Amino acid sequence: MKILITNDDSIQARGLWELVRLAKKYGEVKVLAPRYEQSGKSHSLNLSGGLKLERYEAGEVEAFSLDSTPADCVRAALFGLRWDFDIVFSGINRGLNLGEDIFYSGTCAAATEAALLGKKGIAFSSSWHSFDGIISEFDRIMDFILAEGLLEKGNLYNVNAPERIEGIKLTFQGNNHYETHFILNQDCFYQKGVSHREREKAVGSDVWAVYNNFVSITPMNYDRTDREILRKLKS
Repeated sequence: MKILITNDDSIQARGLWELVRLAKKYGEVKVLAPRYEQSGKSHSLNLSGGLKLERYEAGEVEAFSLDSTPADCVRAALFGLRWDFDIVFSGINRGLNLGEDIFYSGTCAAATEAALLGKKGIAFSSSWHSFDGIISEFDRIMDFILAEGLLEKGNLYNVNAPERIEGIKLTFQGNNHYETHFILNQDCFYQKGVSHREREKAVGSDVWAVYNNFVSITPMNYDRTDREILRKLKS
């Protein structure tokens, strides 16, 4: 398996290099990651100006940084560097990507871009406080993915791991609503932080799984058509 690794926390992020180390067991690894942090950039692309490419010294692993977004990194690897890869591993993100987080996440966007380009994509995210859980259980997670044939049955998955792991669950996208707190100082808004407005309680959601100490593996799709509403509109 030929694996492209990227992230949204930058080429220097610890989570990226932990993922590189762990992924070597599963195939040939190459890295193209953002030069600077791109958290919250979602699926944005740089459509004007140059994208600076720099070789990054990483021992035996071929690695570059790109002065752009995670989605651009995947596109540049395929169409610019002409790398032949089967799958994108995106992460390990410092911080969970649950519920509607996926719409803002550059980590998830990189995996989604892979699927859009006909490749496989897996986004890996961990607790903000520690990578220990996902690092210690990474082989178990990959064994589950491979044994269950997930990569044959789907192209895109979102994996989230808590600090303490009691098992693995296949999940659906839940609700993880936040309220953002802004402070106005003269003519500028500053984000003070966020608080949960509502958290998914439904058994089987990604939110439920992680907050009950399970790894969540959510199959995703880039088709955002609401087929149930479409059916009702046509009836």
